[in-house]
Amino acid sequence: MKNRVLKTGITILFPCVMLILMPFTIFSQTSNFYSFKIKTLEGNDFNLDSLKGKKVMVVNTASKCGYTPQYKDLQELYEQYSRKLVIIGFPANNFGNQEPGTALEIRQFCTDNYNVTFPMMEKISVRGEDIHPLYKWLTSKEENGVMDSEVKWNFQKYLIDEEGKLVDVLYSKEKPGSEKVISWLNSPGEKKSVSP
Repeated sequence: MKNRVLKTGITILFPCVMLILMPFTIFSQTSNFYSFKIKTLEGNDFNLDSLKGKKVMVVNTASKCGYTPQYKDLQELYEQYSRKLVIIGFPANNFGNQEPGTALEIRQFCTDNYNVTFPMMEKISVRGEDIHPLYKWLTSKEENGVMDSEVKWNFQKYLIDEEGKLVDVLYSKEKPGSEKVISWLNSPGEKKSVSP
């Protein structure tokens, strides 16, 4: 009899405990993509909330990197998929002093060499103690609820779905117009991580 009461108590108690704990494990993210305050290269506020309903590619950029020619690929992708994709470039000088320029110099470089029209944000840090809060969210599972990652070099790409959820990270060698990116862009409202 005691064992039956104990089993019944555990059977009833276990689901209740799981319901209480589930929000802490599944929804552990502390903020969402749309909650961050960012500024453009010109110092104007940029509202990430305005991107709801579009896929977003967040890229840390640099003017003096072996991957700098990806600006051309990013611009082409942005033009081709402008109805459903926004690319946001974040100049960063975290790797080999490859983005030493001022905001004005970066804008001039991007315009003169690659005719960049996708949104370029202020120069930030994408790793280390002075990491920008958006990049802290992008790289921390505790923050984004999906995965941990590390920004390894310039032109690393983070893919965000139409609901502001992190989908995947693509490292520098993955070109902006790769088959993986095109497949993601053409998929309807994908919510799971794209396989590596």
